[in-house]
Amino acid sequence: MKRFYIIGFLILMSFDTLSQISFKYASTQALPLELSPDWLMRLFLNPWLYGAIAGYLGAFVTWMTLLRYAPVGPSFAASHLELISVTLFSVWLFNEPLNAYKILGGVLILLGVLCLAKDEKDDEDEAEAAPVRAGE
Repeated sequence: MKRFYIIGFLILMSFDTLSQISFKYASTQALPLELSPDWLMRLFLNPWLYGAIAGYLGAFVTWMTLLRYAPVGPSFAASHLELISVTLFSVWLFNEPLNAYKILGGVLILLGVLCLAKDEKDDEDEAEAAPVRAGE
């Protein structure tokens, strides 16, 4: 089951990252912003827009599947790991700066996910060790 969680959250992170990066590309290629038929045509013919939609649909299906089996607390925290991957891809693809605040934020997100996962594991171990009383 642990492998299911790891693979599932990697897939979720990939879909979320795809949608965010695709939106960034779509928005930069839709410039200049203007309410005109030409702009709408440029927007709807942009393949990155459809990459973003595919990413959101994939993330939704993956998230719903994970929520069937994974505990909600750690799942919710782990679902935010894409913030780290999007930041790293943005540095690489869009030459955005990587500063101390972004690094600290990424470290705090990872620590939060690890703390919630450990807490969930401790709760499971505690529940397994608890004696079963008659009549329950």
